[in-house]
Amino acid sequence: MNRNSLTDLKKAIRDLHGCESAWVKSVAVTEVFQGEIVWRSTVEVFDLIDHPTTNLCYAWSYAVDGSEKRRYVAVLHEGPVDSAQVAVRAAGHRRPG
Repeated sequence: MNRNSLTDLKKAIRDLHGCESAWVKSVAVTEVFQGEIVWRSTVEVFDLIDHPTTNLCYAWSYAVDGSEKRRYVAVLHEGPVDSAQVAVRAAGHRRPG
């Protein structure tokens, strides 16, 4: 993950969840449905600073079809979301980056 991408993910976390963050690690995630790979990419894990309900967030981005723009996803580590894999499922298998 390059520095610009991490900066963009940190901005998305700030915009979506109202707090600062610090990168922790990258996690490779592969989702398989009925024997087919439906999602394969890297999820970035961030520590959250002063968030009221949790201390972790899972984030990734993907290209918007027909555009040079990217869409950002940032899922909080709370409730049933306890891993990068579960965060991807909770987000509805957003397209990989």
